Amino acid sequence: MDALSGLLDGPRARGAFLLRMAMEPPWSVRIEDRAPLCVMTVARGGAWVVPEDGDPVRLRPGDVAVARGPAPYAVADLPSTPPHAWILPGEVCRTADGHDLADVMALGVRTWGNRPDGRDVVLVGTYLLDGAVGRRLLDALPPLLVLPAREWESPLLPLLAEEIVRDEPGQEAVLDRLLDLLLISVLRTWFARRGEAAPAWYRAFADPVVGRAMRLLQNNPAHRWTVAGLAAEAGVSRAALARRFGELVGEPPMAYLTGWRLALAADLLLEPDTTLGAVARRVGYGSPFALSAAFKRVRGVSPQEHRVGAVRAE
Repeated sequence: MDALSGLLDGPRARGAFLLRMAMEPPWSVRIEDRAPLCVMTVARGGAWVVPEDGDPVRLRPGDVAVARGPAPYAVADLPSTPPHAWILPGEVCRTADGHDLADVMALGVRTWGNRPDGRDVVLVGTYLLDGAVGRRLLDALPPLLVLPAREWESPLLPLLAEEIVRDEPGQEAVLDRLLDLLLISVLRTWFARRGEAAPAWYRAFADPVVGRAMRLLQNNPAHRWTVAGLAAEAGVSRAALARRFGELVGEPPMAYLTGWRLALAADLLLEPDTTLGAVARRVGYGSPFALSAAFKRVRGVSPQEHRVGAVRAE
């Protein structure tokens, strides 16, 4: 598993909210759902994404935008169009005076808007749950990134447009996987375009020594790793690995491993009926007490408090 895969591992990749939005101008939707991540692509016509802070961005057919929450933003036919609908947490859709619009604007299977044959069609996929494994990646993203169609082409977009309106057994799982693939493809392309501006931990994966060490840690977090053992696996000396890892990643190998273990633990704790002891074994801690102590020291809350807080947030 690498850092991009880590974003989509666990609860974030299950039960994502997908919608085909069909609109006839003028239209504007204010997004205040506090979701950690939303992917949008224009299937027909066009749209503007208006961030809370920053300049509006025009989306044309085939362009893909990724909005990082929880900051609100608007999607509209023009930046100047005032919102007529507000999307709130829990998939609630209302007017400014509180009238429910969920049923009023329902147009069929996963389709919503003010007109079935509207000029503008936007496909929306939203990750509703914020998971710890992807926090490193989420923190590396701007509030809004756009990948123009002229710089990126993928067969996933027409496939998503086709599948999003189907109502068949297992369709939710199909759409989750399509959204995952779309997001990974977009982010890989976007990071590659950024070059030296990409986060250090992402660039480090390309290094033959540090990249191998990072994959070893991520693929087997329960192993009793030492810097010496990791260096032997990577084929370099302990001092060489420690120096190069720190230079490229920005932290020592064991600190990176601790962060990865606790990120995995944070996600595993959200799985139903999972015990603290089972989580400790899976992420490389010798006892529930050891995991609890590390979790509280690094994350500021106990595993139980983390679990309760996540349930309340859903």
